[in-house]
Amino acid sequence: MELLANLSLGFSIALSPYTLMLALIGCFLGTIIGALPGLGPSNGVAILIPLTFTLGLDATSALVLMTSVYYGAMYGGRISSILLNIPGDEPALLTTLDGYPMAKAGRAGDALVISGFASFVGAFLATVGLMLLAPLLARVAYLFGPSEYFALYLLAFCTLGGMASNNQAKAAIASCIGLAIAMVGVDNTSGMPRLTGGNLHLYDGIDFLVAIVGLFAVAEVFFFIESHGSKSSIGVKLEKVRIPWKDLFATRWTMLRASGVGFIAGILPGAGASLGSFLAYMSEKSIAGEKGGFGTGVAKGIAAPEAGNNAAAGGALVPMLTLGVPGSGTTAVLLALLMTLNITPGPTLFSDRPEVVWGLIAALLIANFVLLLMNVPMVKIFVRVLQVPAAILLPGVTMISFIGIYSLSGSYFDLLLMIAFGALGYVLRKLDIPTVPVILGILLGGHMEDALRRAMVISDGDATYLFSSAIAIGLWAAAIIGFVAPMFMRGLLKKPQRITD
Repeated sequence: MELLANLSLGFSIALSPYTLMLALIGCFLGTIIGALPGLGPSNGVAILIPLTFTLGLDATSALVLMTSVYYGAMYGGRISSILLNIPGDEPALLTTLDGYPMAKAGRAGDALVISGFASFVGAFLATVGLMLLAPLLARVAYLFGPSEYFALYLLAFCTLGGMASNNQAKAAIASCIGLAIAMVGVDNTSGMPRLTGGNLHLYDGIDFLVAIVGLFAVAEVFFFIESHGSKSSIGVKLEKVRIPWKDLFATRWTMLRASGVGFIAGILPGAGASLGSFLAYMSEKSIAGEKGGFGTGVAKGIAAPEAGNNAAAGGALVPMLTLGVPGSGTTAVLLALLMTLNITPGPTLFSDRPEVVWGLIAALLIANFVLLLMNVPMVKIFVRVLQVPAAILLPGVTMISFIGIYSLSGSYFDLLLMIAFGALGYVLRKLDIPTVPVILGILLGGHMEDALRRAMVISDGDATYLFSSAIAIGLWAAAIIGFVAPMFMRGLLKKPQRITD
């Protein structure tokens, strides 16, 4: 009964014309962003976050808009994967293995429709899982004290950093950079300035939105100019789009299995959509065996990774909302949005701000149907986006970033800082150092420090207090395993080579 009451509250918010309009706009923009090679959901959400402040959106409306962009970008990533053999984002990498060969065989429309339905199944089931599981996990989170939260933050750094890079040392360096940036400003305890260099602008610390937009959006503009140039072209001609009912029926169990695997991967802090896509594809490939024809353009090879990565995207919202720990890079950006709106994710969010949580869940359920209806009949419109010259696209992205940040703070120093973070992000990308752990360090560094200080005050400086409960010990063990395991699993998780002409 409580679940039905909460859903009723959520739909009373989500079904308002204003919220529906925001969900529709978010889905449309997200699909376009996802279709553009290299941008992906993290960059898309980072680019558009300043827009929420420019429009003066409240917490619920802003979160609905951004998560709709998130889901839309996860849908849109398949378009360039299938037509260009270039993943729209990393989770869509495995879609190229069967999507592009099917497109080359003259079935580009079928591949896009199959991937669209698989994305719907994965995202819808993940939203249902979020609705059922998140309240239960929120109750468990009440058992967390300072030592448990410190171990939880450590787990987030170890796992998210490990999955974000092929080199654990580089992931650790990125985390340390983020933690160092989080230390900039006045110490809350002593009142002494730290790492400010005497610059008064830095006494309040570095706004994580400035860092996020710089590291993701501005850096992506630099990188896009270098790697893509000024032109874009469609690799495969898109013929008439129809619904391949036979293929959809044949892949129904594949979609369900892949959704379950992806959702579980998404819940794990740091695993994210990339692991969900990989595990879903490999599990279906092992079930089908050599006769399955995976890698040659089969429907199951498209349905599995798309259902898996969209389910993982929804699953990543669970730890973010209930524990305040992002499950992926994009949810780290969403966490920054919530913190900017003075909303603290965690177990109390469900009791203190139920309209935010359940309005979001209801809006996501609606957005999934909107995306399905939008991505099948309107797919030709989104394909045309791939033909927009970068000379037009990139200035627009840059303008949105600058206007949004300036409208948020009204400070020219923040604009200079954003450019500096863009340059830092570009350098990190060139050095193959992941930016997600940097963002995580900026977001969670202060909270991690506060948890450690509270633990030391409670225990009178006894470091063993950090291992004083079964939950804390379990989280420490998971953190160690999460950091060490990728070193031994790198061969298994090695990205497959893309199929070329």
